[in-house]
Parts: sequence; C-alpha cells; structure tokens
Amino acid sequence: MAADRTDDRTTRRTGILTGFAPWIIFDVVAGPSTWELAALTALVASVVLNLPDLRHGSVKLLQVTGVVFFAVVSVLALVLGRHDLLWLETYAQTLSSAVIAAVALGSLAFTPFTEQYARESVPREHWGSPLFRRTNRVLTAVWGAVFVLIAVFGLVAVEAGRHGDWFNWVIPVVLLVLAVKFTAWYPARVREAARAS
Repeated sequence: MAADRTDDRTTRRTGILTGFAPWIIFDVVAGPSTWELAALTALVASVVLNLPDLRHGSVKLLQVTGVVFFAVVSVLALVLGRHDLLWLETYAQTLSSAVIAAVALGSLAFTPFTEQYARESVPREHWGSPLFRRTNRVLTAVWGAVFVLIAVFGLVAVEAGRHGDWFNWVIPVVLLVLAVKFTAWYPARVREAARAS
C-alpha cells in the first residue's frame, strides 16, 4: 500500500514536471538574443513530449497551451522584424510565466489542470469525490500563484539591472522547488487526514 502511494506521488510529480518541461526549457534558454531559439526548442520539446499522450488520446491543457504558445512565438520570430519584437525579447520569460498562471488559474473554473495528471494515478471511482476535487483545486491554485509571482519577479528583473538574476532565476527556482515539494506533500497529507477522520 505504501508503495502504491509512492507511485502515485511519483506519477503526479513526473507528469506535471513533463508538462512544465517545455516552459522550463524556454525560461532557461530565453535571453535577449536567444529567445527565438528558446521558442523553437520549447516547441519541439512540447511536440515530442506530447506524442505519447496524443497516441493515447489524453492530451492535457498545459501541453496544448505549450504547443500553441511556442508555435505562435516561433511564427512571430519568423515573420516580424527584430525591431517589432523588442518587447517580446525583453519580456519573453515574464510572458511565458503569465500564460501558465492564466491557464492554471483559469482552469479552476472548469477542471483544475493538476486533476488531469492526478487521474493518471488515482482510480476512476475517486475522480468525482469532493476530496479529490478540492485537493486538485488547491494544487492548481498553488501552481497558479507561483507562476503569478514568477511573472511579477520577471518584471522586477527587467528593471533590476545587474541584480536581476535574483528575481529572474534564484527566487523562481526556489518557488518551483517549493511547488514541487508541496505537490508531493499535500495529497498525502489530505489522504492521511481523511483516514484519521
């Protein structure tokens, strides 16, 4: 039974991390002169990482958003001149974080995006339970809030000059690590509390 719970947490973490992988690639590679390459690399990663889910008919909101976002940015890089895209070069990382935040928080109105990943490791009979739904609403809200903060810190980084690395890299990485740890911890905590009551 403990092994099953560990597998559930690993599957949920791995699934979400795979969903975020193209966005992470974009944020790591994107810079003043590399954002076009970052968008193309992230687009390829989105397509490649989504192929298994496409074959099984289980495409997720975060994956579709990634393909569309990076395709649009790649096309803009091809058809518009550098001068027209200076704003994108400056705010590429902030924009990508804002898009993820909007998708995460917007999904709360329908199906929280984390629920799509959780369903891969939770039996179908639990999908409609209030506990399952509330757990995924909390997880999705946390991820949405993390990416709102990362987007805000990205704006601060643009203005911070030489101190921008703290706001563009250090703090966002810490926030992402905390979100991953919370994603592993919170569902287990909810299950334990439910058993105890």
